[in-house]
Amino acid sequence: MTRRTRGWIGLAVLALAAALSACGDVRYLAQAAGGQLDLLRRARPLGAVLADPTTPPETRRKLELVREVRAFAVRPAAQGGLGLPDHGAFLKYVDVGRPFVVWNVFSAPEFSVTLDTSCFPVAGCVGYRGYFREQGALAYARTRRDAGQDVNVGGVSAYSTLGYLNDPVLSTMLSYPDPTLIRTVIHELSHPSLYVAGDTVFNESYATALEHEGMRRWLAAHGTPELREQDRLAQERSAGFEALLLGARRELEALYSQTQDSQTQARRPLPPETLRARKAEVLAGLNARYEGLKASWGGYAGYDGFFARGVNNATLGAVAAYATMVPDFQALLSRVGGDIPAFIAGARGCSKRPQSERAACLRGS
Repeated sequence: MTRRTRGWIGLAVLALAAALSACGDVRYLAQAAGGQLDLLRRARPLGAVLADPTTPPETRRKLELVREVRAFAVRPAAQGGLGLPDHGAFLKYVDVGRPFVVWNVFSAPEFSVTLDTSCFPVAGCVGYRGYFREQGALAYARTRRDAGQDVNVGGVSAYSTLGYLNDPVLSTMLSYPDPTLIRTVIHELSHPSLYVAGDTVFNESYATALEHEGMRRWLAAHGTPELREQDRLAQERSAGFEALLLGARRELEALYSQTQDSQTQARRPLPPETLRARKAEVLAGLNARYEGLKASWGGYAGYDGFFARGVNNATLGAVAAYATMVPDFQALLSRVGGDIPAFIAGARGCSKRPQSERAACLRGS
């Protein structure tokens, strides 16, 4: 699974925020709190894991890479680092013991790509629910399907608790190739420096912009030709995949906004049977275009699992979060001359504006 897929399937799971909530489904909150506490209880200091002779060589190598990237990310900018705030994350390691740490459930109405939301203190409203056990996610997904919603369930390999807890390195992160692992560490370490409750697009675009800049600087300082080529190829594929999904999302948005206009039925929505048929055509076209894209990649099949789960409104509803405002944040970074602390301060200032004004603020308008 690529980092970008991780992003779309699993936006940051704020289990802590859920655990602090005084409302909502008690069983859901209990599993969120219990799952998070279990990870913290089983986490071991990185030094102890690295010194343990039973630690597999590849695990040791990747943990050493994580430690190096973390040091780079929190080192002051004047000393060649990114200058991100150090909230104590990634100093411990936990073997999760399963393929994913969390399973996220997204749902959306049959004829809308707007995600259903759940609201919590601190986190605000988010368009998913995260479960530490797959069975819980599947059970909740069934209730949403029974209510007539489009549903998508996907595994998450990494997330941030925004500095409220000392997040450990997760064994699920180590399955990533090196470029993706480096980007993931920078991305997740970026979240605690700025979070706006209820604005997922702002939060994820902010962390993605820092990830891109951090990776650029890491490659300049530590990159090998092989690592640079691996990252270039991964980003090229990710951009193609992203464009494909965003295109289908726009098609469906346009479809769902269409109306039938006649003397007797002015401005009424299209009949459900028409919408279903045309929706099926859009999704079939998306799958066909993916096969063409895959062929242009020489048969690379890294996104097959994503499509195998079935793409629907819920899947496409989450697509825009990681990329929509990235150019706006990059404009701010350019305006401050690449100074990361100044960038964070500027982004924080824009975050205090009304949501509709934040993108323009980042662009300097």
